[in-house]
Amino acid sequence: MQDFTQYFLYIPGIVIFLLGSGQVRKWITSNRNGSVDGLVVRCEHVVKKDRKNREAFNYFNTTVEYVNPKTGNKEIHAIKTPTEYAVGQQVRLTKTSEFGNIVINDADESTIFHPVAVMVGGALTILLALWTNQGNEVYAMGCLAALFMGAGACLVHNYVNVSRMGLKPFEAEIIDTYKRQISKSSKILRGDKFIYYPVVKYEMNRSENIMRLHVDSEYEKTFPIGDKITLFYDEKTQQIREKNAQPIQLIIGLMLLILGIAVAFSILTAI
Repeated sequence: MQDFTQYFLYIPGIVIFLLGSGQVRKWITSNRNGSVDGLVVRCEHVVKKDRKNREAFNYFNTTVEYVNPKTGNKEIHAIKTPTEYAVGQQVRLTKTSEFGNIVINDADESTIFHPVAVMVGGALTILLALWTNQGNEVYAMGCLAALFMGAGACLVHNYVNVSRMGLKPFEAEIIDTYKRQISKSSKILRGDKFIYYPVVKYEMNRSENIMRLHVDSEYEKTFPIGDKITLFYDEKTQQIREKNAQPIQLIIGLMLLILGIAVAFSILTAI
């Protein structure tokens, strides 16, 4: 009887590769189309609830106007955002697909792993599974070394880039929490499950702004109303960021680099 358990080793690599390929397509499209300046002409708060009066959607329907650089004509788009914008506020827009999908660059968090790196990591994970199943230890260890060094290099590179931005910290006040349901009560799970996001208010360039952050918790009490939270301002891009450079990221990156080099060295000495 054939052992099918060996095929499960391919699943993580396939998932990572497909995730990376999707990100690469968006990255290529965004770079090809570039970004344009837009103007907020309307911003409406939308809250939708289900039949049991539970909040299902909570967002701002933001209408922006911009000049299409290809045609020179003014265009208007409605975008769902977690951030409340003031009418007349200037924003930076990016086209994410050829079908006209547009997003506002309101919280441009640098991705730790570049989309191409994610796709390459998925391919290496698939090869790791292949050579492990074939019993080729040298090639399998080579893939493992490459994965460790690649992940470490990405972590270190991201830390250095964010550190060079010179982000300026400022305080924002938690004024509300956004509750999103992630699962319903069942025979296996007891009770409905929710995730809570803090909604903060801050003043920037003499205007008051409201923003729902990406940080989350399973407990509503994690974000008490009235508490202060530190955000960071990038003067160059005029964008708000939730995190500054994390020293732990540098430490983990260096450890992975050293581990990858050690694995590669052990392969060379064994040959």
